[in-house]
Amino acid sequence: MNQIIETKRLFLQKLTTEDAPFMLELLNTPDWLRFIGDRGVRTVEQVEQYLLNGYMKSYQTHGFGFYKVVVKDSNEPIGICGIIKRDYLEDVDIGFAFLPQFVGKGYGFEAASATLEYTFNVLKIKRLIAIVDSENVVSIALIEKIGLTFEKMIQSDSGKELRSYKVEKL
Repeated sequence: MNQIIETKRLFLQKLTTEDAPFMLELLNTPDWLRFIGDRGVRTVEQVEQYLLNGYMKSYQTHGFGFYKVVVKDSNEPIGICGIIKRDYLEDVDIGFAFLPQFVGKGYGFEAASATLEYTFNVLKIKRLIAIVDSENVVSIALIEKIGLTFEKMIQSDSGKELRSYKVEKL
């Protein structure tokens, strides 16, 4: 089953290669390119491989990953939200990204809050972090709004300096 989380307005569903056109758009938005990084995917075929080797592989390897965020009423994909285990980080990392026209409508908070609850209550993960570019004030605000607190500065696998936030369930 592809549906993982349901909220009042949203479904969070596993991504498949059928989501490549949507992901192509998301991966090439100005905010993704600026704050997350250019993944070098410019065609649907490249995105299909990106999904197979990344998000879809994570579902098999770890039992979780990033999920497509879909508006219930319209069945429209608007972004991604989920958790990921990065090789260079000790802890599981929560992340999200939305198409520009859906930022500022509360979808990020709704999806991220539900993901946090799912991580703690269903997956039984006790500690979660979020890593973010220091200039990404919109994401920092959301990370703090869902209850994470600044912990330290870290370096990404590409050497970029990032802020690391944490939350733990006792």
